[in-house]
Amino acid sequence: MPESSLHETVLREEAVTGLAIKTNGIYIDATFGRGGHSKSILEQLGIGGRLLTIDRDPEAVKEAASLAKHDSRLEVVHASFSQLEELARSEGIHGEVDGILFDLGVSSPQLDTAERGFSFMRDGPLDMRMNPDSGISASEWINSASELEIADVLYRFGEERHSRRMAKSIIKERNSVPLVRTGQLAEIIKQANPSWEKDKHPATRAFQAIRIFINNEFDELEKGLIQSLPILKIGGRLVAISFHSLEDRRVKKFIAEQTKGDNFPRDLPVTTSMLNPRMKPVGKRVKATASEIAKNPRARSAVLRVAEKIS
Repeated sequence: MPESSLHETVLREEAVTGLAIKTNGIYIDATFGRGGHSKSILEQLGIGGRLLTIDRDPEAVKEAASLAKHDSRLEVVHASFSQLEELARSEGIHGEVDGILFDLGVSSPQLDTAERGFSFMRDGPLDMRMNPDSGISASEWINSASELEIADVLYRFGEERHSRRMAKSIIKERNSVPLVRTGQLAEIIKQANPSWEKDKHPATRAFQAIRIFINNEFDELEKGLIQSLPILKIGGRLVAISFHSLEDRRVKKFIAEQTKGDNFPRDLPVTTSMLNPRMKPVGKRVKATASEIAKNPRARSAVLRVAEKIS
């Protein structure tokens, strides 16, 4: 893979188009990453516009802060999805936001930096924390969890069919030597996986599952989505980019529930308008084009969905 492809922002134009940027609007980039989407938003904002960008990765926050030094429209906060509403209140923008962008999953710099411990392709410390200063590392968990716990995480968060077999191998190996390197864990899982998928490393699903568990990603996402509703103004847009089916399923379900409105029993004589729908989907899901995937293979699984607040 060419080095230039590693830091490409996925669905950059499509995401910013989905936000329907207003010149003097207020926007939140809930995952700064390395700033690709934020920079595109700023390009369309006028002098009266405002962009609040957050990230729980200290390295991302550091890069965002560097950008903010030269742009007064940009504010940077070290935080996570679950703090969105609190942040909006403290910034005085609760109920006034024109658009929120979630670019989910792990960023390219996180994957490409062996020391962060996210990648099975680069040997490094088995960490996987998006915020290395908070919570337990993947190594701490994998060396203390029970076989049942490990199997459950691999199955629930990675949809790994061979989760039990992998968990058994992990326990066996850690009884001989602590698992502290990504290379160690990747090799154990690789040997325990009896059915390799074409063009996919046999440890892909397991590493994804452990990362999601360590960072509590699904709970954070669901809290962030729920908190986006009161933050947005009427007509405000929610844009979410997912990178695997479990993330996209949650985004899709959230939009569907808010589009449907209140959950009355089916036999009650109520009209659709009486259900108090809060959002409407905007267009269909968007996937990366063949040309974008050719430049950046990590875009191949990306799915973008847009919804607008209507009440």
